[in-house]
Amino acid sequence: MTRVYVSIGSNIEPERNVRSGVAALARRYAPLAVSTVYETDPVGFQGDPFYNLVVAFDTQETPSEVLGSLRGIEDDHGRDRAAPRFSPRSLDLDLLLYGDLVRREPGLHLPRPELTHYAFVLGPLAEIAGGVRHPELGRTFGDLWAAYGAGRAALRRVSMRPLDTVAEFPMPEPDNR
Repeated sequence: MTRVYVSIGSNIEPERNVRSGVAALARRYAPLAVSTVYETDPVGFQGDPFYNLVVAFDTQETPSEVLGSLRGIEDDHGRDRAAPRFSPRSLDLDLLLYGDLVRREPGLHLPRPELTHYAFVLGPLAEIAGGVRHPELGRTFGDLWAAYGAGRAALRRVSMRPLDTVAEFPMPEPDNR
C-alpha cells in the first residue's frame, strides 16, 4: 500500500462540492485522513474564495489509476477542462504525493511542483503529514510550513466537517525518515 495525498479545492458552491468530493474519495479509498478546511482568496484571478483542504489515503492503485479516479470525480462535479488554468472551479483534485515517488511525465508530476508554493496546499498538507519528508527536498512538510512565512495568514479556518463519517484527524504517518 502506498500513502497518497490529494489537495481539494472549490469556489463554486464550495461547501456542497467539497463535501461531495470528499464523500466520493471516501467511497473509493476509505479510510481518509482529512485536514482542516480553509477559505482562501483565489490565485491568479478575481473571484469568489476557495475552500481548500488535503486528504490522505492508502491505495494499491498505480499513480495513473489514482489520477484517472480523481479526474472522474472532478468530471462528475462539472469540472470544465476548457477553462483557463486560473479560473473558478466546481472541484479541483490534485495528486500531490504518491509515497516518495518522483516522476515527471506528461500529465503526471510527482511530487506536484507547486505544493511548496501555495499556503492553501502546504498548510493543510503539513497539518496531516508534518513528519513526512518531501521526496526531493528532504525536509519535512512541517519544517517547510514553519519556514513558509507571511503567506500563512492567507488561510482562514472554516468550521465545516467535510464528511461526518470520515476520520477528520491524521492517520499515522508513514515512517520515511
